[in-house]
Amino acid sequence: MLRAMLAVLVALIAPLTCAAEIGQVKISKGTVTIERAGQSMPASVGTRLQTADVVTTGNDGSVGITMTDDSLLSAGPNSVLALDRYDFDDVTSAGRFDTSLRKGTLAVVSGRLAKQSRDAMTVRTPSAVLGVRGTEFVVSAGNGR
Repeated sequence: MLRAMLAVLVALIAPLTCAAEIGQVKISKGTVTIERAGQSMPASVGTRLQTADVVTTGNDGSVGITMTDDSLLSAGPNSVLALDRYDFDDVTSAGRFDTSLRKGTLAVVSGRLAKQSRDAMTVRTPSAVLGVRGTEFVVSAGNGR
């Protein structure tokens, strides 16, 4: 009986401890939310981000995010940004970062991942896939509405 209860407890806690923090909200203005596992929450300054989070800004919203590899992401009003994949080795700076800008605007200053490997970071939009080759860029997707 005790083993069964312990197994249930481990099964409930494991998803909470396995979710790796990949970045953090550094600036949040206006309406900014994060959708995680079907739940929506406000994206206030200090909110930790996880892979598969979707960050949405409203008409009056903007957000600044710092990833663990020191990449900086800034999304403007009416943006939807999905953090699709993020693997980063802090020792070697190797890994992969894939994000999707479903609509709106995104400014990026790439961090250690993109500097380590020219193929390590991509940004998808509804009409294109951008391979990050430089250190700074701005992209717009859709009409931002």
